[in-house]
Amino acid sequence: MAGVLDGVRVLDFGRYIAGPFCGMLLGDMGAEVIRIDKLAGSEDRYLVPVAESGEGPLFLALNRNKMSLTLNPMKPEGREVVRKLVETADVVIANLPQPTLKAMGIDYDSLKAIKPDIILTTVTAYGNGGPYSERVGFDGVAQALAGATYMGGHPGDPMKSFVPFADFGTATMAAFGTMSALLDREKTGKGQLVEGALTRTVMAFNISLIAEEALKSIDRPAYGNRGYSAGPSDVFKTTDGAVMVQVVGQPLFERWANLMGEESWLNDPRFATDMDRGENGELLSARMQMWCKDMTTKEVLDALDEARIPCGPVLSAKQVLEDPHIKAMDFLQDMDFPGLDKPIPVTTTPVKLSRTPGSIRKPTATLGEHTYSILKDLNYTDEQIESMKKARAV
Repeated sequence: MAGVLDGVRVLDFGRYIAGPFCGMLLGDMGAEVIRIDKLAGSEDRYLVPVAESGEGPLFLALNRNKMSLTLNPMKPEGREVVRKLVETADVVIANLPQPTLKAMGIDYDSLKAIKPDIILTTVTAYGNGGPYSERVGFDGVAQALAGATYMGGHPGDPMKSFVPFADFGTATMAAFGTMSALLDREKTGKGQLVEGALTRTVMAFNISLIAEEALKSIDRPAYGNRGYSAGPSDVFKTTDGAVMVQVVGQPLFERWANLMGEESWLNDPRFATDMDRGENGELLSARMQMWCKDMTTKEVLDALDEARIPCGPVLSAKQVLEDPHIKAMDFLQDMDFPGLDKPIPVTTTPVKLSRTPGSIRKPTATLGEHTYSILKDLNYTDEQIESMKKARAV
């Protein structure tokens, strides 16, 4: 089955998460994605190695459905390969600083001089145009700058999210922007620059807190796992683990109070609204913890589920792989890669389309696996390819 983006060629100069995940999403939807690798392999390839050749699980998960071309764009021969590739491409992805883009000849002005309708999708830490634009930064820095880290821990003890949501969220926004630009190009025949920024994404995700502060100047403290706009909303320990419970809205609070045997709290002004319950969340969490402390996780979840109260177990990665719902769903798909003792589970396309779903058509490529075939398609001869290899251009 042809994908939605069948016929679209993407050059992926991405590194780590934000660029590669964007390219992965486009690849899942049918685009032909060529990852441009350093000759010895890019840094993100070797994070937390699990394969004999050094590839890590993050790299393997984010680079399926791509071809691998090893290339040095800083060499004259490499720059010429970039030019020829751009002539054949629809989209270029790069989460690199602007000076690096210019040095490699893949800044927007350089690209559109080669192909006027090209779409360049960039991801930076801070966005372009502000006093921090030239700084380097990663996911955790963006979380901190946009207020998420401050709220993520406890007062005086800030904590970033372990899951790099700024990276993954920005990659998703970048893919959304890229597909929007492709749709616009169909109408206008014009390309454009698509800019994602880690800080912009976290600001969007954290807008409720930021907007409230602008209007009311509350300067909220950190709440740990506890919600500040409803309650009880917190993590509670059981005899063999922990559960997450989120009681939001009057109907859920009524069911929770009845389950706790605290019907009188339904008329208590401290718990009259979600905001009241958030302000008095410590009391509600203490009551919930007392109820949980002598029960197993299963017993807690069964009782809460019977009362139709949102809850879930706090699972380790090992437990996630063993969870019956995770096993029953198509969240994961096994993928082979040379040098692994067994297939690696990777996520399937994280959004489902009923008629034109994304798919994993080919596994992550080995380093430079498609260099020869791509160069041949660009009409390079065997002698020219050999010469470029000797010059360390490919």
